Amino acid sequence: MKLRDALDDFKRHESHEKLFPGERRTTTGRFSGYTPAAGAGRLVHVGRDGSPRDFGSPLTGRHGLDVARLGVRRDGALRWFDECETSSQCYRGETTLVVTEHRLPDGETVTQYDLTLGQAHVTHVEREGRDDSAAGELVAFLGFAPDGRDTGVSQLHHADAVELYHDAEHDYAASATGFETARGCVPADFERLLDDEPVERPLAEADGRREESSLSGDLFCELPFEDGATTLVTLLTDASETDRAAALDLLDAVLAEYADPDALARAAAERAPEVPDDLPDGDVVAADLRALGLLSAPTGLRIAGPEFDPYYAHSGGYGYTWFRDDAEISRFLLRADRRFDLGLDDWHARSAESYCETQLADGTWPHRVWPRNRTLAPGWANSHLSVGGDTDYSEYQADQTASVVAFLADALPELDADLADRTAGTLADALDGLDRTLEPDGLPVACQNAWEDATGRFVHTAATFLEAYAAVAAAGADLPESAADLPDRAAEQADRVYEALDDLWVPERGIYGYRLVAETDDDGDGSLDRLEPGDIDTRCDSGSLALASAHVAYARVGEVDDRRLDRLVSHVSTVVDELHRDPPESSVRGLARYEGDDWRARSQDGEKIWTVSTAWGAFACANLATLLDDRGDRRAEEFAATARDLLGLVLPDGALCPNGALLPEQVFDDGTPDSATPLGWPHALRTTTLSLLDQHDAPVEEPAAVPEE
Repeated sequence: MKLRDALDDFKRHESHEKLFPGERRTTTGRFSGYTPAAGAGRLVHVGRDGSPRDFGSPLTGRHGLDVARLGVRRDGALRWFDECETSSQCYRGETTLVVTEHRLPDGETVTQYDLTLGQAHVTHVEREGRDDSAAGELVAFLGFAPDGRDTGVSQLHHADAVELYHDAEHDYAASATGFETARGCVPADFERLLDDEPVERPLAEADGRREESSLSGDLFCELPFEDGATTLVTLLTDASETDRAAALDLLDAVLAEYADPDALARAAAERAPEVPDDLPDGDVVAADLRALGLLSAPTGLRIAGPEFDPYYAHSGGYGYTWFRDDAEISRFLLRADRRFDLGLDDWHARSAESYCETQLADGTWPHRVWPRNRTLAPGWANSHLSVGGDTDYSEYQADQTASVVAFLADALPELDADLADRTAGTLADALDGLDRTLEPDGLPVACQNAWEDATGRFVHTAATFLEAYAAVAAAGADLPESAADLPDRAAEQADRVYEALDDLWVPERGIYGYRLVAETDDDGDGSLDRLEPGDIDTRCDSGSLALASAHVAYARVGEVDDRRLDRLVSHVSTVVDELHRDPPESSVRGLARYEGDDWRARSQDGEKIWTVSTAWGAFACANLATLLDDRGDRRAEEFAATARDLLGLVLPDGALCPNGALLPEQVFDDGTPDSATPLGWPHALRTTTLSLLDQHDAPVEEPAAVPEE
């Protein structure tokens, strides 16, 4: 989305109760794109109206289609699909082939097939029951932004294709049936941009601006139907890697091989994640692997979600790799792979390699990086990178480092010898980083929280430290001799954090508090004015549910005493109950992020429901059920039942998965999805919770009878 389109969307939605003006939303529609088994490629969103748009620049560095409209012209009448009914849209099985059915005003059905193949994207369209004489044309308006530019772009019109370029990135469009029309479109001028009315695109060629139609990324083209079908292919290239002749040859090859639905279905099936046929809920696991694959770069790093707010008007951006989200996803996939045998060894190795590569000299990790090349990305929590003077951890998120440590320690048995040795060295340096940010009282320093909206000494951060130290302490047999001292060192620190958590206990609520308020607290929430530095903020926070998995990890290397177990039971039960939202006259329910959360509430009173918080609740209850079950505690089944209930809300037929395929970050009380879609974190939580419940439900095998002599 470039400025012209952002301003246009602002005009359309400035006063909307639930849509934030100036965003490029993905809460409806489907994505087609990269899967780790298929190599690097684009991330293309296919809207409910069939419009394809690129969202993969953080993954590939190529920007491609910024805006698009498709429609059909027959007998001189043009019907844009965004003005028609979309009767259905779905994935073909477990693949990324998107099938969209449009119903034209006369009742005719037009079926559209979209599949991304590396740097190419294929859109195949078929009309039912039309002979050639009445077939008409597919009409496409395509707005390209090579190198992220919507100015300084030029077009080259070849015999069978159109090329659009600025500098390094050269984008192409071609058709299996050729173009009856292919012309550039002038962009809106300042006068039209400043007009109160939105701009309808494509614009007609303006008098006196003819040359601008060739200096534009906007292309209007008409593709004739042959035997009721036609195919449009777009291709993104880097001129330093693919010259013009090679790009045109590649276009021809794609058109020759993939210009029919059967060929697209076969190609999609070859790239789909492989899930065991007999796996319970295998369709859910496959959907999660598909979503996480879509968000992945060849490095193994993932964006948190598609970048829907490119001007950061209402958020801090989503098209980056956070080490918190990414490492948690990696660890969830590792656990699920061990239970379900998903064959994700390459995924784990790529993640470990990237974490080793991106570690800073002080043993920690930065706020955000670009997934395509692992370099530092813009962020606001990088104070520990500053050179000179004392380190200010108030703009650092210590839980990110802890999350990476926990994954790397857990993953050691899955890595080859060379990578395991490198990982052990990374862990040694990472423990230095954790120790440096652990205060003498056993709790982490005052820093930013997981939600990135407050500063303090958070129970969630402490939980991630406990899990990280416990994971390293449990990794003794998998560490090389050069790192033999790490487990004992980590076990000692885990004990310190375990004991220090008592300082956050709030007996009157039966929970562990959100945080100890720091002297640097500046969240501006007037309701907290009564708190002094060092006081406990007693609000419930879904991030604190991380305590459950942290104690499961600690139980492998230390003792979770009865008092702590009872407190965990009280904490998880209370947090789930207090954050549970069941809006009246609504089909949705689930967990809010934390008490008093007003982010992106728009016109809504009260907190919104978050899918990651709801899935986290399910995961925490499943972990607590495991901990209780290991002790023969009858409360285990109660928590397993709560886990199943919460998990059901984020399953494909659940209330918080509105399109049945992709999980949004948030929903309004009336069920309207909002923010990044899909968000990787809840998708990974969904699959790992399935694996935990599968383990909980598995029958206990009786020990084999000892034969009598």
